[in-house]
Amino acid sequence: MRTVAIMKRVLTEMLRDKRSLALMFLAPILVLWLMSVIFTANSTTSVNVGTVGVTASVSTNLDKVKHVNVHHYTSQAKAKKAMKADKVDAIIHKTGNDYSLTYANTDSSKTAAVKMAFRNALTQTSISQMKSQLGMTQKTIAKLQQTLPAPVRKQVQSQMPVQKKLATPQITNHYVYGDSSTGFFDKMLPILMGFFVFFFVFLISGMALLKERTSGTLSRLLATPVKRYEIVIGYMASYGILAIFQTILIVMATIWLLGVEVVGNVFNIIVINLILALVALAFGILLSTFANSEFQMVQFIPVVIIPQIFFSGIIPMDSMASWIKDISYIIPIKYSGDAVTGIMMQGKNLSSFGLDIGVLLIFLVVLTVLNVKGLKRYRKV
Repeated sequence: MRTVAIMKRVLTEMLRDKRSLALMFLAPILVLWLMSVIFTANSTTSVNVGTVGVTASVSTNLDKVKHVNVHHYTSQAKAKKAMKADKVDAIIHKTGNDYSLTYANTDSSKTAAVKMAFRNALTQTSISQMKSQLGMTQKTIAKLQQTLPAPVRKQVQSQMPVQKKLATPQITNHYVYGDSSTGFFDKMLPILMGFFVFFFVFLISGMALLKERTSGTLSRLLATPVKRYEIVIGYMASYGILAIFQTILIVMATIWLLGVEVVGNVFNIIVINLILALVALAFGILLSTFANSEFQMVQFIPVVIIPQIFFSGIIPMDSMASWIKDISYIIPIKYSGDAVTGIMMQGKNLSSFGLDIGVLLIFLVVLTVLNVKGLKRYRKV
């Protein structure tokens, strides 16, 4: 009977906590719906290919391949400039009978798509040339059969040259980033790095401030003449120092422990992730004001953190509906992921990501202001 009494008491307390019930039952439905939207969309990725000196037949056959867009350039320098500007994913350059293929290789799926499309185009071109040669030979034989007597026809046919075999072109592959073994995980890694920075800073800062509030420390602090913005900045500064060391550790471990190739400056990667960590810090503090317990804070994770990973760019969104892409613009990890990817894989500088950094700073300012406003509900004056 005592066990039943304890069970009734716990159930009664849980049923009274409407917020926990909503998070418990609605959060899984939200996550499942998001997964359905993301994973049932068309995942075929379009690729842009630049050609230099490629024959019309190969270019035409390449352009016929679905989801492949061909751009013609007069020189290899112009094609490389377009690749640097992210206008093309690969360059096909023909010299004599041989081909040189250069891949940006920032997305291994696009590299594989270009290789397959080029092989198909080259095969179709070879088949067309063989058919053309075979057709001409058959026409010549048909004319001989119509005009020459049988003895002379046989003698001429025996002296006709044997059809030459088409020369097989040599194909050379070059990779701007990585090599042939570079996989999809290398594309995910810059975004995953930011995700783990965001997740752990968010969780630790939210839990820590929640403990301060539930233990009464925050209430006693709010009873003093200290300004609300001073309290917020003080908490953010203290947690921010810890976030700096945590961010540096995650970045260094990701790069050196996993042996990731970094084309750009490692310091720039740390700067981007530090700004993201401050955004996560402000976000965690804000959500902790809406949680009444550690259990509720943990329940915010499926609602707040999981959508971050879905819309951060790990899953290609090129062919998804426009409204799905629009959701990604309110996801902080998207901006840090784009910046870190450009630094790691293309060697770009911080000046190239002024928009991404600016948006992250806007997130930081807005969340900080909301934190100051949110403390008003706890100040009893």
